[in-house]
Amino acid sequence: MALYRHSLQTEIRKPISIGYQLFLPSGYEEHDDTKKWPLIVFLHGINRRGEDLSALDGYGLPALAESRGIFKFIVAAPQCPSHSFWPMERDGVMAMIDHLAATCRIDESRIYLTGFSMGGNGAWDLAARYPERFAAVAPLAGWYQPETAALLKDVPIWAFHGEDDDVVPVSGTKEMAEALEAIGGNVAYTIYPGLKHPIMSETYRNSELYKWFLQHQAPQPSRPDVRQED
Repeated sequence: MALYRHSLQTEIRKPISIGYQLFLPSGYEEHDDTKKWPLIVFLHGINRRGEDLSALDGYGLPALAESRGIFKFIVAAPQCPSHSFWPMERDGVMAMIDHLAATCRIDESRIYLTGFSMGGNGAWDLAARYPERFAAVAPLAGWYQPETAALLKDVPIWAFHGEDDDVVPVSGTKEMAEALEAIGGNVAYTIYPGLKHPIMSETYRNSELYKWFLQHQAPQPSRPDVRQED
Protein backbone atom coordinates (compact mmCIF):
# COMPACT_ATOMS: atom_id res chain seq x y z
CA MET A 1 0.00 0.00 0.00
CA ALA A 2 1.25 3.50 -0.83
CA LEU A 3 0.83 6.64 1.25
CA TYR A 4 0.03 9.79 -0.69
CA ARG A 5 -0.06 13.40 0.38
CA HIS A 6 -2.70 15.72 -1.00
CA SER A 7 -3.81 19.29 -0.48
CA LEU A 8 -7.39 20.46 -0.93
CA GLN A 9 -8.39 24.07 -1.54
CA THR A 10 -12.08 24.75 -1.87
CA GLU A 11 -14.86 26.99 -0.62
CA ILE A 12 -17.95 25.94 1.28
CA ARG A 13 -21.15 27.77 2.02
CA LYS A 14 -22.74 27.70 5.45
CA PRO A 15 -26.42 28.49 5.89
CA ILE A 16 -27.05 31.06 8.63
CA SER A 17 -30.28 31.43 10.56
CA ILE A 18 -30.41 33.68 13.60
CA GLY A 19 -33.23 35.66 15.18
CA TYR A 20 -32.60 39.01 16.82
CA GLN A 21 -34.31 41.97 18.39
CA LEU A 22 -33.39 45.41 17.09
CA PHE A 23 -33.80 48.65 19.00
CA LEU A 24 -33.68 51.89 17.00
CA PRO A 25 -33.34 55.17 18.94
CA SER A 26 -36.20 57.64 18.71
CA GLY A 27 -33.98 60.04 16.79
CA TYR A 28 -33.12 57.47 14.14
CA GLU A 29 -36.10 58.28 11.93
CA GLU A 30 -35.86 61.99 12.58
CA HIS A 31 -32.46 62.42 10.98
CA ASP A 32 -31.55 62.25 7.34
CA ASP A 33 -29.54 59.39 5.94
CA THR A 34 -26.22 61.14 6.54
CA LYS A 35 -26.21 60.50 10.30
CA LYS A 36 -24.48 57.31 11.39
CA TRP A 37 -25.31 55.67 14.72
CA PRO A 38 -23.18 53.58 17.08
CA LEU A 39 -24.26 49.96 17.56
CA ILE A 40 -24.19 47.86 20.74
CA VAL A 41 -24.47 44.10 20.28
CA PHE A 42 -25.94 42.43 23.39
CA LEU A 43 -25.55 38.69 24.05
CA HIS A 44 -28.03 37.18 26.50
CA GLY A 45 -27.57 34.52 29.18
CA ILE A 46 -28.21 30.78 28.97
CA ASN A 47 -31.87 30.79 30.06
CA ARG A 48 -32.96 32.91 27.07
CA ARG A 49 -31.85 30.45 24.39
CA GLY A 50 -34.40 29.15 21.93
CA GLU A 51 -36.30 29.95 18.75
CA ASP A 52 -38.90 32.28 20.29
CA LEU A 53 -37.76 35.90 20.34
CA SER A 54 -40.38 36.77 22.92
CA ALA A 55 -38.01 35.17 25.45
CA LEU A 56 -35.95 38.35 25.13
CA ASP A 57 -38.87 40.69 25.84
CA GLY A 58 -38.29 42.92 28.85
CA TYR A 59 -34.78 41.59 29.27
CA GLY A 60 -31.31 43.05 29.34
CA LEU A 61 -29.96 46.00 27.42
CA PRO A 62 -32.72 46.28 24.77
CA ALA A 63 -35.37 46.59 27.49
CA LEU A 64 -33.40 49.27 29.27
CA ALA A 65 -32.81 51.16 26.03
CA GLU A 66 -36.53 51.01 25.25
CA SER A 67 -37.43 52.37 28.69
CA ARG A 68 -35.18 55.39 28.38
CA GLY A 69 -36.45 58.52 26.73
CA ILE A 70 -33.12 59.17 25.05
CA PHE A 71 -30.68 56.44 24.09
CA LYS A 72 -27.92 57.23 21.62
CA PHE A 73 -27.25 53.71 20.34
CA ILE A 74 -28.80 51.14 18.07
CA VAL A 75 -29.00 47.86 20.01
CA ALA A 76 -29.04 44.40 18.43
CA ALA A 77 -29.79 41.35 20.58
CA PRO A 78 -29.42 38.01 18.75
CA GLN A 79 -30.92 34.86 20.23
CA CYS A 80 -28.71 31.82 20.74
CA PRO A 81 -30.49 28.66 19.52
CA SER A 82 -31.55 25.97 21.97
CA HIS A 83 -28.77 23.60 23.06
CA SER A 84 -26.10 25.89 21.60
CA PHE A 85 -23.63 28.36 23.08
CA TRP A 86 -22.34 31.70 21.83
CA PRO A 87 -18.90 30.43 20.71
CA MET A 88 -20.78 28.03 18.42
CA GLU A 89 -22.77 30.92 16.93
CA ARG A 90 -19.92 33.26 15.97
CA ASP A 91 -20.71 33.10 12.26
CA GLY A 92 -24.37 33.91 12.87
CA VAL A 93 -23.64 36.91 15.09
CA MET A 94 -21.06 38.31 12.67
CA ALA A 95 -23.46 37.77 9.73
CA MET A 96 -26.09 39.73 11.67
CA ILE A 97 -23.63 42.57 12.26
CA ASP A 98 -22.67 42.64 8.58
CA HIS A 99 -26.34 42.67 7.60
CA LEU A 100 -27.11 45.56 9.95
CA ALA A 101 -24.09 47.49 8.73
CA ALA A 102 -25.40 47.14 5.18
CA THR A 103 -29.05 47.97 5.91
CA CYS A 104 -28.97 50.44 8.83
CA ARG A 105 -27.12 53.71 9.28
CA ILE A 106 -24.41 52.30 11.52
CA ASP A 107 -21.04 53.87 12.25
CA GLU A 108 -18.83 50.85 11.69
CA SER A 109 -16.03 52.43 13.72
CA ARG A 110 -18.35 52.43 16.75
CA ILE A 111 -19.59 48.86 17.09
CA TYR A 112 -19.57 47.80 20.74
CA LEU A 113 -20.07 44.38 22.30
CA THR A 114 -21.49 43.33 25.64
CA GLY A 115 -23.14 40.28 27.19
CA PHE A 116 -24.24 38.75 30.46
CA SER A 117 -23.22 35.37 31.96
CA MET A 118 -23.13 32.97 28.98
CA GLY A 119 -23.29 36.16 26.95
CA GLY A 120 -20.30 37.52 28.89
CA ASN A 121 -18.37 34.45 27.82
CA GLY A 122 -19.64 35.04 24.29
CA ALA A 123 -18.46 38.65 24.38
CA TRP A 124 -14.96 37.66 25.44
CA ASP A 125 -14.90 34.96 22.77
CA LEU A 126 -16.23 37.03 19.88
CA ALA A 127 -13.86 39.90 20.68
CA ALA A 128 -10.91 37.48 20.75
CA ARG A 129 -11.88 36.11 17.33
CA TYR A 130 -12.70 39.46 15.71
CA PRO A 131 -10.75 42.09 17.68
CA GLU A 132 -10.65 44.47 14.74
CA ARG A 133 -14.45 44.72 14.51
CA PHE A 134 -15.25 46.01 18.00
CA ALA A 135 -14.37 49.44 19.33
CA ALA A 136 -14.86 48.35 22.96
CA VAL A 137 -16.21 45.36 24.89
CA ALA A 138 -18.03 45.06 28.24
CA PRO A 139 -18.49 41.46 29.48
CA LEU A 140 -20.75 40.98 32.52
CA ALA A 141 -20.40 37.98 34.87
CA GLY A 142 -18.44 36.17 32.19
CA TRP A 143 -15.35 34.02 31.83
CA TYR A 144 -12.83 33.02 29.19
CA GLN A 145 -9.38 31.51 28.70
CA PRO A 146 -6.57 33.62 30.25
CA GLU A 147 -4.01 31.95 27.98
CA THR A 148 -5.67 33.67 24.99
CA ALA A 149 -5.23 37.17 26.43
CA ALA A 150 -2.83 38.20 23.67
CA LEU A 151 -5.72 38.04 21.18
CA LEU A 152 -7.46 40.80 23.16
CA LYS A 153 -4.45 42.97 23.99
CA ASP A 154 -5.50 45.90 21.81
CA VAL A 155 -9.25 45.79 22.56
CA PRO A 156 -10.56 48.25 25.18
CA ILE A 157 -12.35 46.10 27.78
CA TRP A 158 -14.35 47.01 30.88
CA ALA A 159 -15.51 43.84 32.66
CA PHE A 160 -18.04 43.56 35.50
CA HIS A 161 -18.78 40.89 38.10
CA GLY A 162 -20.56 40.42 41.41
CA GLU A 163 -18.16 39.64 44.23
CA ASP A 164 -20.45 36.93 45.64
CA ASP A 165 -21.55 35.45 42.28
CA ASP A 166 -22.76 31.91 43.01
CA VAL A 167 -23.29 30.96 39.34
CA VAL A 168 -20.11 32.13 37.57
CA PRO A 169 -17.26 32.64 40.07
CA VAL A 170 -15.77 36.13 40.15
CA SER A 171 -12.45 34.52 39.25
CA GLY A 172 -13.79 34.25 35.70
CA THR A 173 -13.40 38.01 35.32
CA LYS A 174 -10.39 38.51 37.60
CA GLU A 175 -8.24 35.92 35.83
CA MET A 176 -8.93 37.41 32.40
CA ALA A 177 -8.29 40.95 33.63
CA GLU A 178 -5.06 39.96 35.36
CA ALA A 179 -3.84 38.13 32.26
CA LEU A 180 -4.49 41.23 30.16
CA GLU A 181 -2.86 43.53 32.71
CA ALA A 182 0.24 41.32 32.64
CA ILE A 183 0.71 41.95 28.90
CA GLY A 184 -0.21 45.63 28.94
CA GLY A 185 -3.77 45.21 27.69
CA ASN A 186 -6.37 47.98 27.76
CA VAL A 187 -8.53 46.54 30.52
CA ALA A 188 -10.48 47.69 33.56
CA TYR A 189 -12.84 45.73 35.77
CA THR A 190 -15.48 46.49 38.36
CA ILE A 191 -16.30 44.04 41.14
CA TYR A 192 -19.59 44.80 42.93
CA PRO A 193 -19.22 44.13 46.68
CA GLY A 194 -21.97 41.92 48.08
CA LEU A 195 -23.69 41.29 44.75
CA LYS A 196 -24.31 37.83 43.32
CA HIS A 197 -24.99 36.88 39.70
CA PRO A 198 -27.63 39.44 38.62
CA ILE A 199 -25.68 42.61 37.80
CA MET A 200 -27.30 43.82 34.57
CA SER A 201 -29.36 46.52 36.25
CA GLU A 202 -26.39 48.03 38.10
CA THR A 203 -24.21 47.94 35.00
CA TYR A 204 -26.54 48.95 32.19
CA ARG A 205 -28.08 51.79 34.21
CA ASN A 206 -24.65 53.32 34.71
CA SER A 207 -24.33 56.22 32.27
CA GLU A 208 -20.54 56.06 32.62
CA LEU A 209 -20.54 52.82 30.61
CA TYR A 210 -21.99 54.55 27.55
CA LYS A 211 -19.63 57.51 27.90
CA TRP A 212 -16.78 55.01 28.01
CA PHE A 213 -18.06 53.22 24.91
CA LEU A 214 -18.14 56.46 22.94
CA GLN A 215 -14.56 57.27 23.87
CA HIS A 216 -13.44 54.41 21.65
CA GLN A 217 -13.43 53.92 17.90
CA ALA A 218 -12.19 50.93 15.96
CA PRO A 219 -9.56 51.72 13.34
CA GLN A 220 -11.00 51.48 9.88
CA PRO A 221 -9.13 49.44 7.27
CA SER A 222 -7.23 51.56 4.80
CA ARG A 223 -8.72 51.55 1.34
CA PRO A 224 -6.49 51.88 -1.72
CA ASP A 225 -6.91 54.97 -3.82
CA VAL A 226 -8.78 54.37 -7.05
CA ARG A 227 -7.24 56.47 -9.79
CA GLN A 228 -8.47 56.73 -13.35
CA GLU A 229 -5.87 56.58 -16.03
CA ASP A 230 -5.65 59.48 -18.47
